[in-house]
Amino acid sequence: MSGFAIGLWGIGVLFVLLALRIPVAFAMFAVGFGGIAALNGFPAAMSYLATESFTLGSSAELVVVPLFILMGNVATETGMSRRLYDAAYAIIGSVRGGLASATVIGCGGFAALSGSSVASALTMGKVSLAEMERFDYDPKLATGAVAAGGTLGILIPPSTGFVIYAILTQQSIGRLFLAGVLPGLLLLLMFVGTVTLLCWINPAMGPAGPRTTLPQKARAMLGALPILGVIVATIGGIYTGIFSPVEASAVGAGLIIAIGLLTRVLTLRAFWAAAKSSVTTTATVMLILIAAHMINPFLALSHIPQALGAFLMGLHLHPLAILGVILACYLVLGCFLEGFAMLVLTMPIFFPIIVQLGLDPIWFGVLVVLTLEMGLISPPVGVNVFIVKSVAPNVDLSTIFRGVIPFWFAMLVTLLILVAFPQISLILPNTMIN
Repeated sequence: MSGFAIGLWGIGVLFVLLALRIPVAFAMFAVGFGGIAALNGFPAAMSYLATESFTLGSSAELVVVPLFILMGNVATETGMSRRLYDAAYAIIGSVRGGLASATVIGCGGFAALSGSSVASALTMGKVSLAEMERFDYDPKLATGAVAAGGTLGILIPPSTGFVIYAILTQQSIGRLFLAGVLPGLLLLLMFVGTVTLLCWINPAMGPAGPRTTLPQKARAMLGALPILGVIVATIGGIYTGIFSPVEASAVGAGLIIAIGLLTRVLTLRAFWAAAKSSVTTTATVMLILIAAHMINPFLALSHIPQALGAFLMGLHLHPLAILGVILACYLVLGCFLEGFAMLVLTMPIFFPIIVQLGLDPIWFGVLVVLTLEMGLISPPVGVNVFIVKSVAPNVDLSTIFRGVIPFWFAMLVTLLILVAFPQISLILPNTMIN
């Protein structure tokens, strides 16, 4: 059997294992290890396992993963993340749809702390859904805003998605973080605009909340200042070149812990819970990355990426047309695969094509991460939808999926804007990092 045929069999087996609900990391590891053994022999597979695991585990760049995750978990355990919502609520909560818009803004702020979409949706869901229910918000708008707002966690830096993309493609984490700033803000504004439009069409969807006085607004903003200061210090430090993304993660985690200790809201029990959760999440990410580094050599040995690249190039399409085909593949796969799994599975196939087309890999990274976000609210997988369901058990799953539809289309419009205007993604990394 040829290497190409073995590669096709391997991909088929992988999808069967995923359909059987085998954990993604184990499925990729089994296929990658078995494929390398079939093509190059068992000793070669063992060699890959030893060298790739050690190389990945000793990578200094991956330190950003546990530290940024710890930063977000400490903010969650101590209740600091609620202050972001309270500040947004005090400013715009009194307008129609204001609570939903405040939720989206709070998700954006928390995204800049945690880098996790699931954590953003879970945290803001616990904080905001009860408030929106109290003011008779339409369940579709309330749950849709939380599920969609949570997706900002994978785009607004620090983003775990960007870190994994950088590791898989050997790109700069700092450049990717900077590239995600403006697209993240653009998507946040698109979500707020979607809430405003829905409430303009049907005012009953988002009744106005209580008005707050100027002193109340000032107190809410003052309470959010420490969190905003950490965000500015970490992202601003990378932007100005004061420190690297790895150093920024350490600074951010240290500042959050220091604030928690100084304000006496960080107890030993809360820190232990945050640390334990961070270790679990980091271990999951590392296991997926090690599995990806097993399946990538297998795909390379089978020559499937080269064959697909030759096929697409042979169509003589415009590079943007080929990019459109790749992004369409991501949108379809996002309906069935978890985001990180989709990233590690497809990057060995699609990234060489992007390089061959001469497209900017940083720009492509932003587009890919945005399509991963869309998968987080796409049926039937829609991880964020199920997270919101766990927080709002009295709301039907179908209601939540209907609620995210307008936000999904807002993301699609944002994706088209970023494709049409690459400089939105590239202006910061190209001007701030040489």
